[in-house]
Amino acid sequence: MAFIGSIALVLALVAAVYSIIAYAISGRRGTASASARFSLIAVCGLVSVSTLVLLLALVTHDFRLEYVASYTSHTLPLPYLISALWAGNDGSLLFWAWLLAVFAAIAMFPKRTAGRELVPYASAIVMAAEVFFIILILATSNPFTELPAAPADGRGLNPLLENIGMVLHPPALLAGYVGLTIPFAFAIAALLLRRQNDAWLGPARTWTLLSWLLLGAGNIIGAWWAYVELGWGGYWAWDPVENAGLMPWLVSTAFFHSIMMQRRRGMFKVWNQALIVLAFNLAIFGTFLTRSGMLSSLHTFGESSMGPFFIGFLFVSFFGPMCLLYLRRRDLKDEAEVGSLASREFTFQLNNLLLIGSVVVIFFGTVFPAISEAVRGVKIEVGKAFFNQVDGPVLLAILLLIGVCTLIGWRVSSNRDLTRNLLWALAAGAVTAAAFFILGIRVWYAIAAFAICSFVLFGVIYQWIRETMARKRTRGENSGRAFWKLLRINRPRYGGYIVHIAMAIMAIGVIGSSAFTTENEAGLKPGQSITVNNYILTYDTISMDESGDKFTVSATVSVASGGKPIGKMTPEMYFHRSYEQPVTEVAIRSTPFEDLYVILAGWDKDGTAALKVVVNPLVSWIWAGGGILAVGGLIAFWPGRKPAEPDEAA
Repeated sequence: MAFIGSIALVLALVAAVYSIIAYAISGRRGTASASARFSLIAVCGLVSVSTLVLLLALVTHDFRLEYVASYTSHTLPLPYLISALWAGNDGSLLFWAWLLAVFAAIAMFPKRTAGRELVPYASAIVMAAEVFFIILILATSNPFTELPAAPADGRGLNPLLENIGMVLHPPALLAGYVGLTIPFAFAIAALLLRRQNDAWLGPARTWTLLSWLLLGAGNIIGAWWAYVELGWGGYWAWDPVENAGLMPWLVSTAFFHSIMMQRRRGMFKVWNQALIVLAFNLAIFGTFLTRSGMLSSLHTFGESSMGPFFIGFLFVSFFGPMCLLYLRRRDLKDEAEVGSLASREFTFQLNNLLLIGSVVVIFFGTVFPAISEAVRGVKIEVGKAFFNQVDGPVLLAILLLIGVCTLIGWRVSSNRDLTRNLLWALAAGAVTAAAFFILGIRVWYAIAAFAICSFVLFGVIYQWIRETMARKRTRGENSGRAFWKLLRINRPRYGGYIVHIAMAIMAIGVIGSSAFTTENEAGLKPGQSITVNNYILTYDTISMDESGDKFTVSATVSVASGGKPIGKMTPEMYFHRSYEQPVTEVAIRSTPFEDLYVILAGWDKDGTAALKVVVNPLVSWIWAGGGILAVGGLIAFWPGRKPAEPDEAA
């Protein structure tokens, strides 16, 4: 099996190199090349064979392979056997290469009228990326390396990875990274051919939106996974790998807004090309960060020898396109300018600048430890406080602009229209701020943030109602039919509205859980209690169980609220036979208003248990908002029967 997997990769490398040459020749001739298309399909098939071989080795416990022995065991359930494909460095790179080959086959073969001449060059660029990853696998991270003798059993997954998040989070994030290769390829093809019409924007928007959806889902699932598994009471630590998944998502968000201006008014052509180059390179940077050992993170695979490969690839894929963009700058002159501060164009421009500013802050905060080590010989870590204090206000300003740009029109809005559109939303924000103050809340930044969220929610809903009522009057439809008709024929626009609502809901969850979290911890003997807010938790007993690969310690806690019993909670800690560190299983009781979060931090032989109790307000709003965001993104992504207007491509 190992031989089949390795030889399939070697043949895929040969086919990919041939595909690059064949596509380049056919692009220069302006003719379609059957051999180029066939070789691209061959790459997809051969990498699929290699991936299938590794997957079969994982699920059949072929411990002759070092990778299988390192990440699986006989007791590992089937979903985690499958997830072992991306659990290690070698397997995840093969999964990356397979996704890229599949995406290339999907993206390059639909029948096109606009932009057909871009396909050969775009295909060659995608295959060049495929060549890089196949060479990387064969040279540094071959998952088909065999052991001298097969062990009786494998080590199994790290216990922290035995969670449904492992099945969902890494493939979503990796697919989001990989998907950004396609718009990058079409953007560079347009630059090479000097085709600066809007032909490249169609496939670029589609694949960027798909990647945005996958990255968003991956980040939300990853935050939930950290919240329920790591036992620290939080969901986002501004970890380097977390940041690496967020940055291309933010750049993709900026791209969606700026392409509306290019398609509607011929603006920001250079900016759009630069955004795609930046998004792709940030995706590669994220892939590199988890594998280089450059920065310490819970999510990395550890040190490896592939750092120089990635640095070289990043250098070529960033500076090469940027030089080409500079040479083509005269072909990319804008056809219009932003004329008024009270226009949607200006708010989109400001929104883009804030998004990229946020990315710059996150990037330099992430790499600062490596920079400080290189310059001063000391690795200086940048903590959560830096990101919260510097990037938090920027993200709130972006959220405010979401509400503003929804309510004002293109070009110049009259003072009367602007005042009418903004008045009710501003009033909603002011009422929210006053209500929190009356309720006794004096955390000023939380009051301001909640007011902004209220402004956005009311503004988007108000605008949607206005547009529904306008259709009702002009078409003579009832309110329900007018609403669904608008949604159906303008999916990008109203999918964008739903995404904006989701962002405000998620922001409410982040603000509540950040500003108003309370916690307490104590060592308790059976029958003793700990109080947090209006909760009284009484420690009942502790039990121990040894089964399979695990030794589990469970504490039973009775919970009362307002003097009334509301149930029992069972936080746990377990130890895996192959791993030294204990794993915490948190007990969580969730309501729409707050989470009661109980952690077993330790225990003594006399039955004493160390418990940490956290009350996290509004955390469930984050997960609900994430679900709504996914729905809105899918609506915007799903093709409609009628093409959307340029300004509706959100």
